[in-house]
Amino acid sequence: MISVRAAAQRGQADHGWLRSAHTFSFGSYFDPEQSGFSDLLVINDDRVDPGMGFGSHSHRDMEIFSYVLEGELAHKDSLGNGSSIKPGDVQLMSAGTGIVHSEFNASQNAKVHFLQIWIVPARANQPANYQQHSLDPTKKRGRLALILSPDGDEQSLVIDQDVRVYAGELDGYEAAHLKLPPNRYAYVHIARGSVALNGRKMEAGDGARVMDETDLEFTNGRDAEVLVFDLRPNMQPQMARGRS
Repeated sequence: MISVRAAAQRGQADHGWLRSAHTFSFGSYFDPEQSGFSDLLVINDDRVDPGMGFGSHSHRDMEIFSYVLEGELAHKDSLGNGSSIKPGDVQLMSAGTGIVHSEFNASQNAKVHFLQIWIVPARANQPANYQQHSLDPTKKRGRLALILSPDGDEQSLVIDQDVRVYAGELDGYEAAHLKLPPNRYAYVHIARGSVALNGRKMEAGDGARVMDETDLEFTNGRDAEVLVFDLRPNMQPQMARGRS
């Protein structure tokens, strides 16, 4: 079963300097039917004005990754990391026992458009960690490239959860295929453009919950960029229990 939710059905927030669309409940937006899926808790589709951003704030016990679509995001954190995140980069912050960070639009004249995604970790109270990798653009051109995994396969960043995240870009006659292992769920997010998932057209911002399916095919892309989450078969996230 593939259940598609249109982009326009997402929660919306307009803070002036920040315009955000929430796939799942976040901040002032709450929908009991949209409280995450499997271990996927948050997908925020953010557009930030030049020079603006999120000042220093803390997180703990969450796997948080940023995926920039346009512009440049400046990151700083209490681990001493300072970096710039551009399209093609994958950034993963494991908040663990606690981390303080800030994210700002690195440009004074152009907006930054990025996805911030939260995944519940397998374990709580783990050491905080930061990873960033620039993905070779050919690896996701007309195919799905593994960008996050629990074991670091294919040079993916290592995440503390039984989840695998893929990114792909498709246009025209390009097609990509993903075979899901037995007894797995998946979530598909269309980051930009349009593409057909198993023959059903999806547009930018649309999402799809996938259950009891083993084959996902992406065809007829028009400047499409997609993220695919291979997930445990749980309906909603359950917060991790850790070791003290």
